[in-house]
Amino acid sequence: MIDHHTALIYTMVLAAAADRDMTDAELRTIGEIVRYLPVFADYDDKKLTRDARDCAKLLEDEDGLERAFVMIRQALPKKLCETAYAVACEVAASNRKISQETLRLLQMTREELAIDPLAAAAIERGTRARHMTA
Repeated sequence: MIDHHTALIYTMVLAAAADRDMTDAELRTIGEIVRYLPVFADYDDKKLTRDARDCAKLLEDEDGLERAFVMIRQALPKKLCETAYAVACEVAASNRKISQETLRLLQMTREELAIDPLAAAAIERGTRARHMTA
């Protein structure tokens, strides 16, 4: 069993690993989110590398993605499901160009966490606005 912090980290790692290439920008974004979002205020960020590595290792298994989503759903309180989707979108947007695999993973995340379509659209639009360039 994982806790809600680890579930959020797993969600970000899933978004970063969707295209099988975790970039420096994605890893940097995960670190920044853990350092600055209030939900991580009581998280020991020394565990970040271990938690991310555990998720990556889980994804090596044939059913790893499904197991990761089960663990995430079990650990996240309902009120943090939108937060999980938001941080996944932030990690996905950190590359500037989102792959089809990443888009599919975000869709799966919406479905697995039962994110309301209007809430999902608002989260996606906010993410797009924050990452817009001139």
